[in-house]
Amino acid sequence: MARSALTRDEVLRAAARLVRQHGPAALTMRRLAAELGTAVTSIYWHVGNRESLLDALVELTVRQMGAIRPVGRTPTERVVSVALALRRELRAHPHLIAMVHERGLTERMFLPAQQALVREVHAAGLRGARAADAVRAVQFQAVGFVLVERNRERSPAQSPAEGELWDLQAPGDPALSRALARPADPERLFLLSVRALVTALLGPGGSGPGSPPRPESDPGGERAVGAGPYPL
Repeated sequence: MARSALTRDEVLRAAARLVRQHGPAALTMRRLAAELGTAVTSIYWHVGNRESLLDALVELTVRQMGAIRPVGRTPTERVVSVALALRRELRAHPHLIAMVHERGLTERMFLPAQQALVREVHAAGLRGARAADAVRAVQFQAVGFVLVERNRERSPAQSPAEGELWDLQAPGDPALSRALARPADPERLFLLSVRALVTALLGPGGSGPGSPPRPESDPGGERAVGAGPYPL
């Protein structure tokens, strides 16, 4: 028996769940109606046709990415927390993120995270082109890391495997060979790499508030590397 009470939010949540679990191709109005125990006409009433539903899902995903909030006591900790949250969201919703990209809204989706990063690099004392470079470096680190992760996860079984390739391949450093022969720990590796990156970008000002703004030029008056437009 069809349900009599249904909300637009319920429809969108169910649609997002189908896309997340099975990909966009699995999202049909009939399957969504069956998932919700309602009539197809009810789905159309709440969200319109399938294209309108996809547009609504994209908007929902953009809003969810905007909900990232920094946590931590220092700018460094807070920037790292944004990077961790960004990676987590990208990994949790790959099909929905792909839909956002296909509709040309990727930059809009990342804008709230960028704005959060701007506030934190300002708190660390960075300004101008150096602040922009720091924001983009953290964003690119998170996005690039996820792309590498997903590529490794989707790749066929390797022969020889990484462990076999690193069997005694580092003379004088057997501990290194053993470590590289073990499977990578993406969680630990991402935290390690993003912390190192953020520490290098923010410098001493990242340990707490109150540092003076850093100039865009070095003491000799030479403009900082990377100033000006930064193509994405």
